[in-house]
Amino acid sequence: MDPFDDFSFDIGEIPFSRRGAWLDLSRVTGLHRVAEDIHLVTHTGGMHAVFRVTPEVDGRRVDAQVRATPAVLGWTHPAGSVEAVFDETGIRFRGRGLGLSFVAPDELTPFTGGYLFVDPLDGAVTLTSYESGRRYRFTTLAGSPEVVGAERVGVSARSVAFASGTEWEVLLEEIETSAPPVTSVPGFDRVAELRRAEFRDYCRGLVAGEAATVEAASIQPAAVKAGYVMWSATVAPAGFVTREAVLMSKHWMDKVWSWDHCFNAMALASSDPDAALDQFLLPFDHQNAAGALPDSVTHSEVLYNFVKPPIHGWAFAQLRARASRPFSRGQLEEVHERLSAWTRFWLDYRRAPGHDLPYYQHGNDSGWDNSTTFDHGGVIEAPDLAAFLILQLRVLIGLSEELGHSALEWSVAERDLRAALFEQLWSGERFVARSVATGEAAPSSSLLNSLPIVLGELLPDDIAERLAASIAGHLTEWGPATEPVDSPLYQDDGYWRGPIWAPSTVLIEDGLRRAGRTDLADRVAASFAAVCEKSGFAENFDARTGDGLRDRAYSWTASAYLTLRADALTRLAEDRVTADSLIGER
Repeated sequence: MDPFDDFSFDIGEIPFSRRGAWLDLSRVTGLHRVAEDIHLVTHTGGMHAVFRVTPEVDGRRVDAQVRATPAVLGWTHPAGSVEAVFDETGIRFRGRGLGLSFVAPDELTPFTGGYLFVDPLDGAVTLTSYESGRRYRFTTLAGSPEVVGAERVGVSARSVAFASGTEWEVLLEEIETSAPPVTSVPGFDRVAELRRAEFRDYCRGLVAGEAATVEAASIQPAAVKAGYVMWSATVAPAGFVTREAVLMSKHWMDKVWSWDHCFNAMALASSDPDAALDQFLLPFDHQNAAGALPDSVTHSEVLYNFVKPPIHGWAFAQLRARASRPFSRGQLEEVHERLSAWTRFWLDYRRAPGHDLPYYQHGNDSGWDNSTTFDHGGVIEAPDLAAFLILQLRVLIGLSEELGHSALEWSVAERDLRAALFEQLWSGERFVARSVATGEAAPSSSLLNSLPIVLGELLPDDIAERLAASIAGHLTEWGPATEPVDSPLYQDDGYWRGPIWAPSTVLIEDGLRRAGRTDLADRVAASFAAVCEKSGFAENFDARTGDGLRDRAYSWTASAYLTLRADALTRLAEDRVTADSLIGER
């Protein structure tokens, strides 16, 4: 069996899409909204369900069996079948005996809804959408549609239907004001084979990576599923998205947040270093004059009301270590310039006068929006922030020396910040966050306060040991809970107040391993792999049951799984080489 060609997935969990597309077919139509029927959904201008896509026989809706693979989405019924495949410009639908109706919302106002008409230029049925600001053009390739509601305004049924009992085919495209008429297209089966090959090539590189030398049998179904989540969440440059990007999801979390992207970049580094660097640099394309990164970027929106933590130095070091080829001097210079400005933002704009440590203004700045660390105030000097910035400064020192730039300012800042972290935020037993205004320690058992483990080998051994013990106290069968399950503040579905998340898991696993706590690091990695293999790639997981929570097709969860898996396979290969060499010596 081919693990790539035989893969199929639940369309209620993961949308049907392809690398580069801003469209998908899904039952998920909005925030926690799951419909019975599949919908055509766009992520242009936000997430909008444009059409309800309904299988029909003799003009009546029927229940059909749905099967989704990376290349083809199919509906089957005793009356026949319908298949959908993404081509280069849109989605092709082909019916053999089974009908299909594309139903738009009934209501059209001066600011909402869709207007349906037949374009005299080429006879294409077209719907304009106020919500997305785009048009949806049907080019009939075989058969003829029944159009209801053309040129009507106000409240009216609006649909484009292809009848059962016939063979028909249509190309549905999302376009701007106009596009050249479609004059010829490759065959449907040929397009499906191209998509199948594209996914196979992408996923084989992503899933195998540096571990390709281990064995093909190591490619588990969960790894292929993770590869599909990333492949299908990828969009082409458009709007404010200046480079090819992996959205967090093609459900409602359809953005690139300015720390999420780092984990997707890490997963791509081995198979496609250029794509990884684009993913890493995307938020930096919107870096402001002060050096701050936006909170998030998506097609039609860049938000600057919050920031995200400066994990980017750590992440770039990970990228370089994982990349299958070195980055050019020009690429390194760009990263050096961007990281320098980002670091100066924290040193210049996020330190109170007379203070050594940077501060967060709100939980959102940390990425841990509602962590219990912020229960007693949002403006705090947090230990994770200082630790991330120390690592970023050390990366800047190395880059500066490598590129022939002065590293003095970074060396001084790193020395002073490291001293301040241990002197001001280490209580003797644990790291604490402190109010900038009062200096008072914020009582919290959040895993956030153990994130200085990312300093790894830089930690004094006694501190590393206490951090490891704290992390072990958060660890469940399924991974590290963000709040201990025995805490009175723990919530099963409490976002950062209990559930297991991918980024904290990856950061902790790496820090433990570099701090010499490899057994605990192995337990963290294995438990997270187990929850992904049980519950897929959800936004986060119930720490007690391992059930997936919130958005169920989240790319940084998939990338974290792939990264930890690749690392484990690499260690396995290295252990085998070591064992073979020892046997040879005997």
